[in-house]
Amino acid sequence: MNAPAVGLAPQRVLIAMPGCEAAAMRLAIPLSAELGHAAVTHFPDGESYVRLYTPVHGAEVAIVCTLDHPDQKCLPLLWLAIAAREGGARRVGLIAPYLAYMRQDAVFHPGEVRAAEHFAALLNGAFDWLVTVDPHLHRIAHLSDVYRMPTAAVEAAPAIAAWIQAHVRAPFLIGPDEESRQWVAQVADICEAPWAALAKTRHSAWHVEVADAPAIPPRCIPVLVDDIVSTGRTMLAAAESLRRAGHPQPVCIGVHALFAADAYSQLCAASADVVTCDTIPHPSNRIALTKPLVDAITRMFDLPLRASQQLLAG
Repeated sequence: MNAPAVGLAPQRVLIAMPGCEAAAMRLAIPLSAELGHAAVTHFPDGESYVRLYTPVHGAEVAIVCTLDHPDQKCLPLLWLAIAAREGGARRVGLIAPYLAYMRQDAVFHPGEVRAAEHFAALLNGAFDWLVTVDPHLHRIAHLSDVYRMPTAAVEAAPAIAAWIQAHVRAPFLIGPDEESRQWVAQVADICEAPWAALAKTRHSAWHVEVADAPAIPPRCIPVLVDDIVSTGRTMLAAAESLRRAGHPQPVCIGVHALFAADAYSQLCAASADVVTCDTIPHPSNRIALTKPLVDAITRMFDLPLRASQQLLAG
């Protein structure tokens, strides 16, 4: 592939990491991008092997890799980014609908590390820009606090609100803990629905307690909204609080469907419905985020090369 002619936009190439092929296909057509082909495998001794088959010289390249189970994905992802760069890509971006390690945002005990910062350092060295969805920003206020590259954080709230308006009559939105307040408040504002946030005490990843359920007007349907559903224990505790108060089973909505161990089956048994966005492939995916992702990725592709270099230098 030759470098793009003066005045012509460079070719766009999307490369999917294993498991992200469907997401890359959803994005490719509206982005007018070619789907690249790469091999990502392992040698018998466990070392990662990648080979980029699609020529990328002069192209704008983006790798699609949602970062659940990040320890399995990170090294081959970095090798693939290096392969694209060594192949002459104009820029190499990362489309990571779920961004890992953002919850490890502080040191609580001696000997721990602020993993969010160090994970960002790994990605900073390999990519020119990053697009993600609702990163868990709590003690880290902005992605730019740890990521040196240009970043875009797509908000799932409008799509979640649209789903609620289409499927839930008279919703009463509930954030199962204080950290969920930012998401539930935004969704409730779009829906023009009442809302509340509960207080949580976490004893361990698998043992949490939440405050008593709020007073919910008659005929309202409780809707639990959170960004990440991993063990599901926070939502399960909130659902149990609602049950004790005599309220109907809630609809449970999460942005990122991690669902460790038996979390999904337990949550299905304790709720009227379990719904997630399509940032991590899962049977609960019912809220599509393709359009806002395309908008954010387009802005990154169109960012002038000099401007992105200045942002990186700054």
